[in-house]
Amino acid sequence: MVVRAGTTAGAAVREAGLPGKGPDAIVVVRDPDGRLRDLSWSPDSDVTVEAVAADTEDGRSVIRHSCAHVLAQAVQQQFPEAKLGIGPPVRDGFYYDFDVERPFTPEDLQALEKRMKQIIKGAQRFSRRVVESVDAAKQELAAEPYKLELVDIKSDVDTSEVMEVGGGELTVYDNLDPRSGDQVWGDLCRGPHVPTTKHIPAFKLTRVAAAYWRGNEKNPQLQRIYGTAWESQEALDAHLEKIAEAERRDHRRLGAELDLFSFPDEIGSGLAVFHPKGGIIRQELEDYSRRRHVEAGYEFVYSPHITKGALFETSKHLEWYKDGMFPGMHLDAELNVDGTVRKPGQDYYLKPMNCPFHNLIYRSRGRSYRELPLRLFEFGSVYRYEKSGVVHGLTRVRGMTQDDAHIYVTREQLLPEIRSLLAFVLDLLRDYGLDDFYLELSTRNDEKYVGTDEQWAEATAILREAAESSGLELVLDPGGAAFYAPKISVQAKDALGRTWQMSTIQIDFQLPDLFNLEYTASDGSRQQPYMIHRALFGSIERFFGVLTEHYAGAFPAWLSPVQAVGIPIAEDHVEHLQQIAKSLRAKGIRVDVDTSDDRMQKKIRNHTLQKVPFLLVAGAKDVEAGSVSFRFRDGSQVNGIPVDRAVDAIHHWIQRRENTSPTAETFTLD
Repeated sequence: MVVRAGTTAGAAVREAGLPGKGPDAIVVVRDPDGRLRDLSWSPDSDVTVEAVAADTEDGRSVIRHSCAHVLAQAVQQQFPEAKLGIGPPVRDGFYYDFDVERPFTPEDLQALEKRMKQIIKGAQRFSRRVVESVDAAKQELAAEPYKLELVDIKSDVDTSEVMEVGGGELTVYDNLDPRSGDQVWGDLCRGPHVPTTKHIPAFKLTRVAAAYWRGNEKNPQLQRIYGTAWESQEALDAHLEKIAEAERRDHRRLGAELDLFSFPDEIGSGLAVFHPKGGIIRQELEDYSRRRHVEAGYEFVYSPHITKGALFETSKHLEWYKDGMFPGMHLDAELNVDGTVRKPGQDYYLKPMNCPFHNLIYRSRGRSYRELPLRLFEFGSVYRYEKSGVVHGLTRVRGMTQDDAHIYVTREQLLPEIRSLLAFVLDLLRDYGLDDFYLELSTRNDEKYVGTDEQWAEATAILREAAESSGLELVLDPGGAAFYAPKISVQAKDALGRTWQMSTIQIDFQLPDLFNLEYTASDGSRQQPYMIHRALFGSIERFFGVLTEHYAGAFPAWLSPVQAVGIPIAEDHVEHLQQIAKSLRAKGIRVDVDTSDDRMQKKIRNHTLQKVPFLLVAGAKDVEAGSVSFRFRDGSQVNGIPVDRAVDAIHHWIQRRENTSPTAETFTLD
């Protein structure tokens, strides 16, 4: 589509009459440089552009940012003393920060939604205006201290989040009355925006949170209002239902309902205890992982939870990662009777990483090239001092167990090992029921790294080649690497389509050098190995939380803490079910018989709510015929199955590690 000089992008859209898309469905255009432009944009010469529809990611982002402006206008009309922070679009929504005298209440959100609807109905026009100079901008924004700060530091902000500045010039977007053309409200912003507020078809304010200005706890604390906006009411309704389903699947809620884990206040924030049922699931996760690692040639090691600080000085963690570590414990000091120091003490630290310990195991004796690749694996407990505001259930904790591996290879083994490792990781995640992946390549943060440019370039190139050979989509994460190495991370989508970072693979040139690791090469020379860091689950806790939400607590039968429950119709049928339970236990099946005084229907309901995969119901006919009936999670039922066939069918289903819930339609009795 071509925008002619002297005309506007909006005129070109109307003239083009795009098939299947009315003019209101296009919200902005993309110019040849990839920059999004308002429909009011008029180029100096003919230019070919791409129309951006409301139902695309870029289109939704523009709608959401425009809705954030409407929110800010409503807040300042409702609370004239409010000072504006920033208001960017974010994944599936937007937020805006405000400095106000008191926190917003749920009633405030309702009132703000009502006022926003009035603004949107008024069809105000978004009009871009270039501010002549920094001084002019400061004069116009004199009453907005946070905007003034952005003007002063406009060349030193993250423009992916701060929408107010960027693009080489300072601009203001005015909201204009459609009839008089008068300015109703305005905000410092680089844009773009939808043509009018009526191009915001559907929105919802969702919650309020406290947030420090520009994310720095030394700055003032502001009130952040979150919302979401979509291209249609239908799309908004679908999103809100997805949110409701996510709340129903929240692992913190399910952890309590299913008696899996808890976070006692007496222990501390971000430190979980697993209850017996949760312990069974965790044990199954770990045992299967152990078995697969043994088959893949890994050797298991163990290391302590604390160490002298000197170890983390060698590894550079105390230099680069100290803010993420718990404070040191000063121990071993000895005093004379007069209080003077006879023996100075030293600092010990809870370990945030396992890699330094594994390097000491590697270095404990001479190594030959014949031993490489050497794959060391540990379920190692680590401790990281996460700020209280980011601790979240099992998915962001302070104490965790990593399924951590460190692999030592020669240069020639590096690429094939990473390819093989990536295949191993993906296969194992699929075994747990995750199968929708893409890869992310995190590259060097130029402000925080150790090593040479050549080392980083080589490691990044190898990871890229291995990732591309997997056939999965590869997304770049510029500057996202740790200080010592680039990494590939496996991003997995759950049942709701949400993305979780799972496994990570890193090539490390630094630690082998810092620890003076060596091996004897085939020619007798001493060579330095290459080191690969790999965490498959990330942490057991986080993976547990992700799987809980993925399965909505209805774990596959092989992971379920209770795999079968016998439910007698009457007391006379208990013995029959206990004999069936004995046969199941002989095959390693976790089974109970409900002998409580509850009626049968209540028992079925109770164990269905506990998401038991196999409910075995027996009455007089079953006792007489030597059979049992199946009741499944979805309410379907199969009746009168001979006991031997029933026991074998349950055993085979679990042995196959089926990741779907059995139903009358899918459960095979052959």
